[in-house]
Amino acid sequence: MMNFFMMTIQLAFRVLGRNPLRAGLTMLGIIIGVGAVVAMVSLGQGASASVQAQIASLGTNVLIVIPGATTVSGVRTGFGGVSTLTVEDAREVERKITGVSAVSYATRAVLQAVHENKNWNTVIIGTTSVYPDIRDWPMAQGTFFTQSDEDSAAKVAVLGKTAAENLFERGEEVVGAQIRIKNVPLRVLGVMAPKGQSVMGQDQDDVVHIPFSTAERKVLGTKFLGTVGIILVATTRREQVQQVVPEIKELLRTRHHLQPSEEDDFTIRTMEDIAKASAGASRTMMLMLLSIASISLIVGGIGIMNILLVSVTERTHEIGIRMAVGAKRRHILLQFLVEAVILSTVGGVAGVLAGIVGARLVTTIAGWPTIISSQAVAIAFLFSVVVGIFFGPYPANKASRLNPIDALRYE
Repeated sequence: MMNFFMMTIQLAFRVLGRNPLRAGLTMLGIIIGVGAVVAMVSLGQGASASVQAQIASLGTNVLIVIPGATTVSGVRTGFGGVSTLTVEDAREVERKITGVSAVSYATRAVLQAVHENKNWNTVIIGTTSVYPDIRDWPMAQGTFFTQSDEDSAAKVAVLGKTAAENLFERGEEVVGAQIRIKNVPLRVLGVMAPKGQSVMGQDQDDVVHIPFSTAERKVLGTKFLGTVGIILVATTRREQVQQVVPEIKELLRTRHHLQPSEEDDFTIRTMEDIAKASAGASRTMMLMLLSIASISLIVGGIGIMNILLVSVTERTHEIGIRMAVGAKRRHILLQFLVEAVILSTVGGVAGVLAGIVGARLVTTIAGWPTIISSQAVAIAFLFSVVVGIFFGPYPANKASRLNPIDALRYE
């Protein structure tokens, strides 16, 4: 039986080798489908890992409070439309909420920074001295500004890597140099270590940090002193993040004199919430792409079935001769089924290789992270084999049911 099976496989390869172009075109749908599945899953897992790393870079024990939607004179504004958070809000959270280890606040704007004959539009963040500790953001050169700098509204700045590269020549001394923002001279204290892209795809290193008091009084200005655009709250332990959220919410509602029937005029977001939202979006996109790839596999299976049906017609006389010399119905059935499985298997192998190469090319050319999943490779390959097994029986069964006499007469 084993010898017969091996002979069947050899004959199948010989038959398919008679017309390699047709065999290649038949496998094309399988190759595209399997390659797409492998590449899409690799991109999806790479993107998910990248998002998780970016979220972790914000601090796993950190929550963010931002201004929410408010109603002013009967007009409903969007999130952040009106500043509803203050410095005193942040200080009260730090003083009264148990489990909070540090609190920072910030305001931001996009302005032009100038150094000698170079200028660069960048994000200016006015914040506090504990900001890098909460963000777990180390220094590459120099130091961050201190509480003393903040208290005195010192004209100092700390640059992100991208801002420093665009304002200074390679090899030029950055620490101690002077930049200007809105014609205000600022002495550079240091350069932050590279942080990379944020969850929203923004370059976190394209930034200039200055003391909040300096931003408010001398650089950015403000309509109302003490208003902030964001409050960052760090807890002692990661497990405490969800515990302090309702306490912070209650405290801020009380401070903002909100009635029970009124909505919050602020929004609290945790890194876990952001991670879940990002993971959900990535999962939805990946499922959509996998659905498209699966359609390619089904189309490939239909292509295999059609080509084998054509092959049955072309080889009708050959089938009649084989039956006349003693071939059983199961022999003919096995022959065409093996050919279908070989087409889908070879197409699956080629598709896996194409998917891996495609994922690597995307990483090289576009810089998108990819993670080759052995599980995705195995599932895609097995699915391609199943396609052959599913679509092969119909033409195989048709061939095996031919009447030997009619087959011998077929021209």
